[in-house]
Amino acid sequence: MNGSLVRKEEEAAKYNVNERSIQRDIEDIRLFLENSAAASGYADSLVYDWKRKGYCLEQIHKSKLSDSEVLAVCKILLDSRAFTQKEMTAILHKIISCCVLEDHQKGIRDLIANEEFHYVEPRHKTVFIDTMWKIGQAIRHSQYIEMEYVRSKDKSRVKRKVQPVAIMFSEYYFYMAAFIEDEAVRKDFDVINDSFPTIYRIDRIKKLRVLDERFHIPYADRFEEGEFRKRIQFMLGGKLQKVKFVYSGIDIDAILDRLPTAKILSEEDGKYVVEAEVFGKGIDMWLRSQGEDIAMLQ
Repeated sequence: MNGSLVRKEEEAAKYNVNERSIQRDIEDIRLFLENSAAASGYADSLVYDWKRKGYCLEQIHKSKLSDSEVLAVCKILLDSRAFTQKEMTAILHKIISCCVLEDHQKGIRDLIANEEFHYVEPRHKTVFIDTMWKIGQAIRHSQYIEMEYVRSKDKSRVKRKVQPVAIMFSEYYFYMAAFIEDEAVRKDFDVINDSFPTIYRIDRIKKLRVLDERFHIPYADRFEEGEFRKRIQFMLGGKLQKVKFVYSGIDIDAILDRLPTAKILSEEDGKYVVEAEVFGKGIDMWLRSQGEDIAMLQ
């Protein structure tokens, strides 16, 4: 499965058996793969590699990533700029080593070598993967988190006790969505809506402790990460709102992909009337950045 080579004489010596025994085992494996292919979707076939003088799987089981899929994942990772240089290099090399046959690995590495060399790590230069894992476990077990967090507007450190409900990624950064119960803290926020959590950038969490104390969200009121993700594209706080605008640019698909809740209300002469439901203030900045392509209706 990992692309290793099996040499009959080496295995016979290893297990202290006749080479014919190893050959029978090989034939049994080959027969099993052939019989299983139609029913299970296995794409493996056992062949003899004359160049390397041993047996190997010509194709990898469908649960493995193909070479093209590995290349696509590596390209997406590099473009995300989500990790430090050291972390990114390690993750890329692990993916290639685990998922690509040894003979093909150099080809994948060559295709990403230039981007890897010129990779620009995020300015915060923070290693936060372990912190993110702790948050994930707290979410899974509905445990409170205590943390020290560096605010973006004044760089001051604040202490928070929160109910973590989701981890999300958007434009270079990982975020934690969490509810705040402390009314004294909540009153300082511009907008507070009990049905929506506060967003925290994970790299700005400087200290974190997962508490034994647990919280409970009734099933009917549970936080739906997928639905929330459709509405918060820009990771800034604010209220849930509907926006309506006219788009006259060249690619309406780019707008619909950027705003998953967007709906086309009408279209005439290449101008689209679009409505979307979004959360937070970020939508205002994004709409202004589109220049003359977008005219607001509400």
